[in-house]
Amino acid sequence: MAFGKLYGLPDNGRTLAILVAAKHNDLDLELVKTEANSAATFNSSAEYRKISPVGKIPAFEGANGFTLSEVIAIAVYVTSQNEKTTLLGKTKQDYASILRWLSFANAEVLPKLGAWYRPLMGLDGYNKKTVDEAAKNALKALAVLESHLTANTFLVGERITLADIFAASLLTRAFATVLDKTFRQENPAVTRWYNTIVNQDSFKAVFPEPKFAEECIKYTPPKKEEKPKAAAPAPAAEEKPAAEAPKPKHPLEALGKPTLILDEWKRQFSNNDPRTEAMPWFWKNFKADEYSLWKVDYKYNNELKLTFMANNLIGGFHARLEASRKYLFGAQSVYGVNYDCIVNGAFMVRGQEWEPAFQVGPDWEGYTYTKLDASNEADRKVIEDMWAQDVPVTVDGKTLEWADGHVFK
Repeated sequence: MAFGKLYGLPDNGRTLAILVAAKHNDLDLELVKTEANSAATFNSSAEYRKISPVGKIPAFEGANGFTLSEVIAIAVYVTSQNEKTTLLGKTKQDYASILRWLSFANAEVLPKLGAWYRPLMGLDGYNKKTVDEAAKNALKALAVLESHLTANTFLVGERITLADIFAASLLTRAFATVLDKTFRQENPAVTRWYNTIVNQDSFKAVFPEPKFAEECIKYTPPKKEEKPKAAAPAPAAEEKPAAEAPKPKHPLEALGKPTLILDEWKRQFSNNDPRTEAMPWFWKNFKADEYSLWKVDYKYNNELKLTFMANNLIGGFHARLEASRKYLFGAQSVYGVNYDCIVNGAFMVRGQEWEPAFQVGPDWEGYTYTKLDASNEADRKVIEDMWAQDVPVTVDGKTLEWADGHVFK
């Protein structure tokens, strides 16, 4: 009988880490393949939300009914089932060090790598500036590993621990996509360590063929769909009474087609430097009678803790604005550091009111909406700074550096 069920995907780094740890300790886990999308039908179901309250993977359900979410908690719990395991270290200092590397890999390394390779793979929206910045941040985080592993065979102690299994698992997709031959030559310690871990029998039993990119993958824009040729006009038919016009699906649809096409602006922003090319184009083409500008800030910054969690909050807010994507453009960012951060942003909205665009999402009430004036130099600077995501903000006399963010386009 299996020890329990693990909800996740075999090629998902966080799922893989738990499966390898279980295999290392001869523990049988049943993998229930579950999408890495908290908005998917199963992930949103009441059944799954009892196990994973936010609908993410991985999640654990023991044969005894015990449930657990959050990858580090699951990895430690599964590993600890073997009382003789060496994966959790020999001393309390070892154990604390292992937790340190689990946290570092999960909170510092993987999110930065994901922000680099996910847009290149077509999994997230592509913005060259954002991807280039993510690559720099990811390489800085990996430099910490390189420095440590230059002087140490493994992350903790003189033998493989859960820290090694966990961190290597989270790097599998990066090595297959962006950590190419050049990176591996420039980072021999990380490369040596990674090859050692993925070639362990327990790792190979779960992930038999790790891939290594020769070159960093390149972004390929989606092909434009060819418009179908217009059909020949039908012969004149007897006139019929005009059918009643269908009701608009979105309240902003009634405003009709603007002269500033939002998709064209989004292309300009995605393909050009925001400061030197995109924003000058924007101000030249912006129509104040067609669109309005709004500063959109989170109300409960005092409740924010870790910056990556605050960034996930932005991502969730944007995901739930999907119905208004044709009428919105903007960006929101996390400023500050862990346990001292805020979420600020700015949007362009079709029409002159914010409510029709934002009230399609259930969490709109968590934000304040302040209208900005495109003719006011200070307000224009707010828009440029929020969208460029390259400068700090000053709040109550305190300067907070840019940490992370999302562009809604």
